[in-house]
Amino acid sequence: MGNTRLVSWIIVLVVVADQVLKIWVKTHMAYGEEMPILGSAHAILRFEENEGMAFNIQFAGEYGKLILSLFRILAMILLTYYLRLLLREKAGRGLIVGIGLVLAGAIGNIIDSAFYGMIFSISSPHGGVAELFPAEGGYAPFLYGSVVDMFYFPIYVGTYPDWFPLVGGQVFHFFRPIFNLADVAISVGVLLLLYHFMRGQKAKAEPQAAAVNDDNREEE
Repeated sequence: MGNTRLVSWIIVLVVVADQVLKIWVKTHMAYGEEMPILGSAHAILRFEENEGMAFNIQFAGEYGKLILSLFRILAMILLTYYLRLLLREKAGRGLIVGIGLVLAGAIGNIIDSAFYGMIFSISSPHGGVAELFPAEGGYAPFLYGSVVDMFYFPIYVGTYPDWFPLVGGQVFHFFRPIFNLADVAISVGVLLLLYHFMRGQKAKAEPQAAAVNDDNREEE
């Protein structure tokens, strides 16, 4: 399979899977509702909405939300252009797949922030589920929707020691962030890009080291 077809399939599958899961959660779960994944207490499907960045990192105010939505769209455009450039130059598959995964995750979250406010009723923490295409209209205008998150892995819950600075005695959660499939795609894509970069740096360093060794031998 060629790189173009491969990355196209990756983007389509990630975006479709991400959106199907988000729409199911939004229309079947009340805000804050939880259900265990395969009966595990450490792997939970928990419905929350994120007005900020990935892993529920918040961005200040309504203007901040608009700026963030516009930034996501700009990032998507730049990633698309860069991916097309890489495909044209026949770059390595690892680099192409990494960029493709980041792009797919960006598209998944952009769809939420751009359109979910227009097509869903608001999700309430007091029970009830959101309605798709409600007669009274959505809960927010274009670009002001919230991103749906659902994966929660509270692997360990404990307490910081009393002597610990600033947070002594407070409850400690690992892993606290709640995220979605698009965030997973972005994270995996970034890891692939880091691996590709590190491997490239190593490949550049090896000939230089070999040249230095050859010079040392000649001097001897």
